[in-house]
Amino acid sequence: MAYLFVHFKEKLTPDGEQVYFSVSKDGYNFEQLNGGEPILTSTMGEKGCRDIEIVRLHTGGFIIITTDLCIVHRMDENYNVNWKEVNSTGSKCFCAWRTPDLINFGEQELLPVGREDFGCMWAPEVFFDKENEEYLIHWGSTVKEDNFTHMIIFYSVTKDFKSFSEPKPFFQKDNEILDSHITKIRDTYHLFYKNSDRPAMNMHATSKNLYGPYIHDEKFEKYMATLEKPGAYEAPTTYTLPDGRWCLMLDFFGCEKEKMGYVPFVSSTPGDSNFKMCKENFSFPYGFKHGKVIEITDEEYDRLKEYYK
Repeated sequence: MAYLFVHFKEKLTPDGEQVYFSVSKDGYNFEQLNGGEPILTSTMGEKGCRDIEIVRLHTGGFIIITTDLCIVHRMDENYNVNWKEVNSTGSKCFCAWRTPDLINFGEQELLPVGREDFGCMWAPEVFFDKENEEYLIHWGSTVKEDNFTHMIIFYSVTKDFKSFSEPKPFFQKDNEILDSHITKIRDTYHLFYKNSDRPAMNMHATSKNLYGPYIHDEKFEKYMATLEKPGAYEAPTTYTLPDGRWCLMLDFFGCEKEKMGYVPFVSSTPGDSNFKMCKENFSFPYGFKHGKVIEITDEEYDRLKEYYK
């Protein structure tokens, strides 16, 4: 068993907002592929890739889905960004690539998942519903009705990433939320997400039903509140380490300035949300930005290492 981390880089040039691969044999120490250069570069939409998602399809192969956005192209001469404008006029659909083997990729696609009244569609993630053999794709969006000021989590269902159900609200609160991540441990669904305010930090909730209701995890919130700059972490992704422990990765944003990216938090077992930060046990070649970790086989690991020397 090995791991593939698919992510982007936060740079002041457009090549950072593309698709990058890094791999690990132990889940702790990651190494860059392709000399740290992009694996995929967008040529459609806003010609950027942020918030990278990768899905191993139950029918074979993979699909990579990203937010179709390039923040660098929206910066002024002082590198400032009008985020209100981004949230109302940004990405209206997702970028996607299909691949049978993580080496040979089909043509870039734009997935028509959204609605006319959506603002920017942020951070697509996918959960495979085994019982119904369908994929639930969820993301954060604002809508025109409230002047693009209140972000919630929407979802759509697909069996083939070609046709999609009408988007509906999946999870929402009185405050803005974003960056949802769903995983199932035994009979419990775990939802991680980011509060943008009141308070600004990552949250965790659980449910016995994929579509909720979800119960808030107060202990997790209390621990997140102890972090320095708790509002600076986002983009949760989780995976199980070879030793059986559960790893939660949170992206410390602003890594071009702060020289940080993903930060690891580890608990004793999957489903146990008593996480503790343990940066000293992990290593990264540079600051990974908003992405996804998946398990790959030893054969896939060797093939990636050989191809992307």
